[in-house]
Amino acid sequence: MTIDLHQHVWPEPFLAALRARTTAPRLDGWDLHLPGERPYAIEPAHHDPAARAERADDDGDELVLVAPSAALGLDRLPPNEAAELAAAWLEGALSLPAPFRAWAMAPTTEPDPEALERALQAGAVGLELPADLLAEPGGLDRLAPLLGVLEAARRPLLIHPGPAGAHDAPGRPGWWAPVVPYVAQLHAAWWAWAVDGRARHPRLPVCFVALAGLGPLHGERMRARGGPSRPVDPLTFVETSSYGTQAVDAVVRVLGIDVVCHGSDRPYAEPSQLALGAAATHVIETVNPRRLLADIPQEVSA
Repeated sequence: MTIDLHQHVWPEPFLAALRARTTAPRLDGWDLHLPGERPYAIEPAHHDPAARAERADDDGDELVLVAPSAALGLDRLPPNEAAELAAAWLEGALSLPAPFRAWAMAPTTEPDPEALERALQAGAVGLELPADLLAEPGGLDRLAPLLGVLEAARRPLLIHPGPAGAHDAPGRPGWWAPVVPYVAQLHAAWWAWAVDGRARHPRLPVCFVALAGLGPLHGERMRARGGPSRPVDPLTFVETSSYGTQAVDAVVRVLGIDVVCHGSDRPYAEPSQLALGAAATHVIETVNPRRLLADIPQEVSA
């Protein structure tokens, strides 16, 4: 079973909720408006569930986990607005056809652990949270009520970039936000989790998108500046979206292959075709994602 841990499909209830908003983040038709960022034209076909299910079949994916995208910044809206969007997301995402399953989203301004428990019971596989909030001072304290629910349920956490904001200023090329602020957020979140997160939540499975912004590759520099040597954490995973053979191979050399998973970030990026051999590809696309999802009641058995 090939598993893609990271895609984005916006179902109709979620689209309607975004279009009903009068302030950013919002949708105006198919134009996405985010605070501090230039409008972005959404391709309608990218959020056609039937077309995306067909595309997943073409990719050979038998299970695809979808998230709303923490880069929208919905979690940090006033609690009632964030909760409304989280409910619209879950309602729509849980109705998507096979092979889709849903990551939940949750308000972070005033975390509601009971709402997250209900989302998991309804069928969400785990929770997407923004990297910038995890990385900021006090971030783990702020997110602790949600992380505690996940840990108790043995459900995974997906760490995804938060909003680019002013870093995505007019005049920057379109690739700037994914390559600069998003990567920096993930890098910082990786080290925040390594320094304090795992000690606080020893049984919580966590997966960082986009190879954690290549944060794992900076272990040598960390140790050269007085940081401790750390064993590889078997419950902290990374997924491969937007990276190819060179970057994946480098991360495997640092972390080993057992915590590297397949993710594509479709529709914003194409799945990478890794030139690492059939055995390694099977581990990354099937074995490791199943380990991350091991305690989730779902159809992941081969």
